[in-house]
Amino acid sequence: MKLTIAKIGNNKTVSFANEELIRLIKTMDSSVVLDVRKYDSYDEGVKNALWVGLGFTEESEKDSVAIKVKDGAGFISGSNERSVLIAVYRFMKEMGCTFLYPGKEGEVIPLKKLSNEELNVEVSETASYGHRGICIEGTVGYEHVYNIIDWLPKVGMNEYFFQFLTPATFFNQFYRNFSDELEDSEIDAIIRMLDEDIVKRGLKYQAVGHGWTCAPFGLAASSWKEFKGEPSEEIKNILAMRDGERKFNKNIPLNTNLCYSNETVRTKMVDHIVDYCKKNQHKDYIAFWMADGGNNHCECENCKKKTPSDFLVMMVNELDEKLTANGLDSKIVLPFYNDLMWAPETEKIKNPHRFALDFAPISRSYTVSYADYDFNEEIELEPYRRNENVFKYSLPKAVAMFKKWKEEQNIKDVMLFDYHLMWDHHYDPGYYEVAKILQKDMASLDKIGLDGMISCQLQRIAFPTNLPMYCMGKTLWNKNETFEDIAKEYYLAAYGEYADAVEEYMSTLSKLFVPEVLRGEKPYDAKEMTEKYEQAKQVVKEFENNYILKLKENSKLWKYLFHHAQIVKIYADVYIARFNGNEDECKAKAQEIYDYANSIRTFADTVLDDNFLTGDVYNNLFGWRKTI
Repeated sequence: MKLTIAKIGNNKTVSFANEELIRLIKTMDSSVVLDVRKYDSYDEGVKNALWVGLGFTEESEKDSVAIKVKDGAGFISGSNERSVLIAVYRFMKEMGCTFLYPGKEGEVIPLKKLSNEELNVEVSETASYGHRGICIEGTVGYEHVYNIIDWLPKVGMNEYFFQFLTPATFFNQFYRNFSDELEDSEIDAIIRMLDEDIVKRGLKYQAVGHGWTCAPFGLAASSWKEFKGEPSEEIKNILAMRDGERKFNKNIPLNTNLCYSNETVRTKMVDHIVDYCKKNQHKDYIAFWMADGGNNHCECENCKKKTPSDFLVMMVNELDEKLTANGLDSKIVLPFYNDLMWAPETEKIKNPHRFALDFAPISRSYTVSYADYDFNEEIELEPYRRNENVFKYSLPKAVAMFKKWKEEQNIKDVMLFDYHLMWDHHYDPGYYEVAKILQKDMASLDKIGLDGMISCQLQRIAFPTNLPMYCMGKTLWNKNETFEDIAKEYYLAAYGEYADAVEEYMSTLSKLFVPEVLRGEKPYDAKEMTEKYEQAKQVVKEFENNYILKLKENSKLWKYLFHHAQIVKIYADVYIARFNGNEDECKAKAQEIYDYANSIRTFADTVLDDNFLTGDVYNNLFGWRKTI
């Protein structure tokens, strides 16, 4: 077969889209003869060509794809350059490709003989939500973050968020396994390479968040490390006063708020952000968060006159003026998080078009979805109480507080910043229930006035399947897709004729582990729970004998299922010991999970964040997230 591909223009993202189209077609059928041409614009005189680029639909920031190909001729286009790339992947999806999980190994590309008569695709769609992104978390190396960035447009996602001025903490958790920790300058060099990958794909780029309370004052802003030594008097004088003393909150600078009534403090922070925006004009959204954690704000007489949100608005109004004076169009993202959940009482944002607002319900439950609540009920909101607030609110109350914030400040660009795949998935080794809740949440974001989500999550979370992330990407693109259809599509692409058996196996594991009990949200009988975990072990053994042991040499996906099965059996023993009250046995079994995960680290490197798996097993049982 001969195929003429006509690329329009020299835009970097459209050029990359063209390269990807060529790569995927040639992988599918290496015998295809490609005639690749370049044009400045569409030329109707060129017949029987497949055009790739803008010009076939109205251009817009909103992501839309337009594909009309018959007998190998027509166009693959979008509303912007990024959408052209998304359209290429969508075209290849219609041709039989599936992008199961990040990394080239996650691509399912059928090998088949192509003919022009087979190349018939017609799609015209617009994304359901504007923000469809992932935020860096977990333990990562360069390859892991690259894989995520590369995967995003393959499933219709469009945004990436690098936390911190230098996200050293995430990289060093990985690289310290092999060497000494990297210097911030070395991490910055890695980020510059990844910057190019974000820009090449035309993705929206969000950055920073925490760190503005540290970097302007010479404090380390790249991790949650404790401060060594005694801070200078100059530093002490800017820190939030708590119980009559100015000191670091739990000795961690990143978790320490400042004395925001101090004009010098506010000006230094604002000027630092302006300088950052000048140097990073390729970054579309700059997140301006205060310190991490809650109930840690200044109690001096001047700070007590205003809420933290009022001080935030004071600073962002000054920031907007300075950005405007410097001709900078950076969009600033404000957090609805902990103490900042309470709307400003006296201050008003002067230019709301400059700002976006994150809804970050970090204390929410993942037992039920946003879709399950009635957000129209009357909610009585509690007043702000400095350093005495309770943050574990019901979702209806949190949403009511959020609506008050955004409506009073007239902010239109609003998004969810949520944590489904940060810790909670470790209560659900089948990944089935967490995927179902995540998909249901994404389908109902518009119900609470949100235009999409940034998922604050681990980057390596496809062990043994990537169903939760796959559901997230698919539903953020099309909120009308059903969980059942997405799950069947995923399992069929991954496991072929065994799809139904694998899906039943994974869904059964999710039910037997009873995540709502492990979250501490449902009463339980210890004997009944131990019986469920014994049953889970039996389910694993039967599936292992009937399928895994026979098929594990077929592909990495089946080998992942094999190693996952060994971990799940130990995991069940952990909880059996826990519910039987045998703490020593429980800890010994938790160590077995650590040892096993460590033994497969190299093999499962791209799909399993073993550092967080083993850490969360311990934390869920004995640490700061202890629930049962």
